[in-house]
Order: sequence, then structure tokens, then C-alpha cells
Amino acid sequence: MPRGERSRLRGAGLTSAAAALLLAGCNLAPHYTPPQLTAPPAPVYKQSGLWAPAVPADEAVRGDWWTAFNDPTLNTLEQEVATANPTLAAAVASYDQSRAYAAEAAAGLLPSLGLGASVTANRQSNNRPLRGLHEPDLYPADTLAGSANYEFDFWGRVRNLVAEGRAEAQASAADLATAKLSLQAQLADDYIALRGLDAQAALLVDTVAAYQKALDLTQARHRGGVASGLDVSRAATQLASAKTQISDVAAARALYENAIASLVGQAAPGFQLAASNAPRVIPAVPTGLPSTLVERRPDVAAAERRAFAANRGIGVARAAFFPDFTLDALLGFQNTGIPGLISVPNSIWSIGTTVAEPIFEGGRRHAALAASKAAFVQASAYYRATVLAAFEQVQDGISQAADFATESRDSADAVTASQATTRLSLIRYRQGATNYLDVVIAQTAELQAEQQDIALQTRRQANAVQLVRALGGGWSVTDLPTSHQASQLARAGAGGT
Repeated sequence: MPRGERSRLRGAGLTSAAAALLLAGCNLAPHYTPPQLTAPPAPVYKQSGLWAPAVPADEAVRGDWWTAFNDPTLNTLEQEVATANPTLAAAVASYDQSRAYAAEAAAGLLPSLGLGASVTANRQSNNRPLRGLHEPDLYPADTLAGSANYEFDFWGRVRNLVAEGRAEAQASAADLATAKLSLQAQLADDYIALRGLDAQAALLVDTVAAYQKALDLTQARHRGGVASGLDVSRAATQLASAKTQISDVAAARALYENAIASLVGQAAPGFQLAASNAPRVIPAVPTGLPSTLVERRPDVAAAERRAFAANRGIGVARAAFFPDFTLDALLGFQNTGIPGLISVPNSIWSIGTTVAEPIFEGGRRHAALAASKAAFVQASAYYRATVLAAFEQVQDGISQAADFATESRDSADAVTASQATTRLSLIRYRQGATNYLDVVIAQTAELQAEQQDIALQTRRQANAVQLVRALGGGWSVTDLPTSHQASQLARAGAGGT
């Protein structure tokens, strides 16, 4: 090899080695700390009631939280949501997409290699500048060469892109958990409402039977000349009104049944749930301490990861103000024909470092940096808003639970009293001590009290579902894939497609 070429090669190698020493470089992203939020002043939630803080060994609801309602049908339906719901399938695909983007960004940390070949026939111009006198007009050129390209990440641009992509993948994983929890809670809400209507329907069936007996009594007394036709009319009105309510309940139940069908991925016309009036359980939901809530809500975790990603985006934007250093290498063979192409005399190579620095771009880089800073402020504000909403939702659930517990006791007393009033009014009517209007008033009050009691039990169960949702449904930040795991999952997903 000629001395000049050896010197040039040595210089290129030294340049590359010096660049490699700076590979660790610097990170232009600001130091990141999670957005700050003033902690609640109280160590526990207000109006805890039955929803008191749990002991450390049982700090949060875990796993299949809906089993606390002790309903086998609900358990089965919840499992179907996880496997057959199309909305959840879309969320899974979104997570897979985020992992793939993370893998795409991580590829920038490695050199890119390529292999190319060309077989061409060429004609050069007779008037080509610097053309030799004996050069042919027509000539072939066959080339086989491999190339390598590597960007030295002096300013942390690629590393920040990778960190940003992995954080977005983590946020997408939390989004998936949020979507799953939301669908599970929606199913529980709809199922609880449907079973509440089943209880209403059973009550109305019993009421219709009782009203029919009362009508038979008034008709018998009317035939005996003891009761007036007005009593018969009032009894018939009560009976017809109760029958009408049965139809209303059936219509409302059908809507919830159709909604449940969609949630479990089935067509509504072919889906049916048998009516049931089994006793309903009001589960006690341990809430833990307010300070732990930010670790138990997937939407809070997603908001924090996006704030981190936005922070790294600032580093990417800042790196654009500094020059790019790229190592390029090429090694191959070139000949005027394919025979004898791969031989030492036909070898070609090139190695060197490219430095590029934009001089004027009309303020584009400054605008991109300003946009990245604004994105971080926005993500931080959204994180704080999400945390505040989480505290609000948990406190709402606890407050309602305490109020519902008191209301439930009063409601049970009202049902007992109204039932006693109806019995006494019928006895007095049979004895002729009162007219049927008193019976109608008592029956109406009893039905309203029992319906309100059923509705209250439904609201209590629904509130328990909402509280579980507000607490994260047993999810924890430990369920979030680490940055490294997100990258590994992304690479595995990319390799399997």
C-alpha cells in the first residue's frame, strides 16, 4: 500500500478513535424529577367509614377484584372481556405499536450495515471534462460492496430518542391497563344495574300477586254490598300500575343486556342472561393511604411516563444545535466484468468521518426547542391534573360509601315500617274500620320504600366498583414494564413479524 494511502487511513482511524472516546458524550436533556404536587394534608381519606385504610399486607385490592361481589356469572363475564372485547384488542395493538417504535429508536444506537451489487453498461460523453484520449466510449462497471454507517451520539440525541420511545412504550402499557380496567368496571356497572332491575322485577311480580289478592278481596266485598265500586276501581288501578312497571323494567333490562353483550364481544341478538334475584354482596374495599394512590393508578403512571418522555424530547431538540458526527465505511470489489470481480486488484474501500452542522434554518431549531419545552410543561400539568382527579374520585367514592351505609340502615327501617302499615291497613279494611284509600296509600308507600331500598343496594354496589376503579383496580407501578423490558418486548415483537 502506498505511503500516502497508509497515512490517510491512519488519520481516518485516529479521527474515528477520538470520536469513539467521546461516545459517552453529554446528555442535553434537563434533569428529570416527576412533576411536584402538594400532598393531601390528612394522612387518610375523609369519611372513611367501612372503607378504612388497609394494613400494609393488604394495602390494595389485588387481582380479580370483581370476585368480591361473589357472583359466578359476573366472574365469567369479566374473563370474557379480557379475551373477546374489540376495544381492548385495539388497546393491545396500540401497545404493540409503541413497543415497535421503541425498538425502532433503539436501533439508532447500533451501526447500520448494508450490502449492494450493481451490473451496469455505460457510455461517457465525448466531451466529458478531463476525459483521457484513449478512454473508450462504452464500458461496463460491475460492483459488489458492503457499507457501514454509524452516528456518534456525542450530544445524547439518539439516547434521548431511545429513552423517549421506551417511556412512551411504558405509558402505552399503562394505557392498556387503564382501558382494561375501564372495560371491566363498565361491565360490572352494567351487570349490577341489570341485577338491580332483576330485583325490581321480582318485587313487582310479588307486588302484582299481592295486588291481585287485594283486588279479589274488594270485588268479593263489593258483591256482598260491603265495599263500594270506588274501592274496586282503586284496587284495579293499583294492579294495572304495577303491571305497567314490570314492562318498563323489562325494557330497561334489555338495554343493559345488550350493552353487556358488546362488552364481551358478542352480538346482542344472540346473547342472553337469565334473570336472577340472588342476594347481593356489598364488598368492603380497602383504600390504603392517599400517598400510595399515585402508585396504584395506571393513568397516573402513563401521565408521569409521558412527562419523562417530553423531558427527553427537550434533549433531542437541544442536540440539533450541535454538529453531527458520522463514521462511514465501504469495502468491496469493482471490475469491468463479473468474471474475476472478487480479487485483490479489484478491491475498493473507503473510510472516514463526516461532520455536518446547519448554519441557517430560519429559526427552525429554536422553534422545535420551544415546542419541546411547551410539551413538557403540558405533560407535567396533565400529570398533576390526573393525580388531583384520582384523589377526587377516591374521596367521592369513600364519601358516598359512608352516606350510603347510613342511608341503607334508614331504608331498611322504612321498608319494615311500610310493610307493617300495609298489613294493618288490610286488616282494618277487612274489619270495615277504614276505606280502601288507606290501603292504597299504604301499598304505594310500601312499594316505593322497597324499590328505593333495591335502588340503594344497586348504587352501593356500583359505588364499590367506582371506588375500585378510582384505586386502580389492583394495578401497581410494579406491573409496568421497566425501560429495559419495554425494549426487549419491542425487539421480540419486531423479530416475530
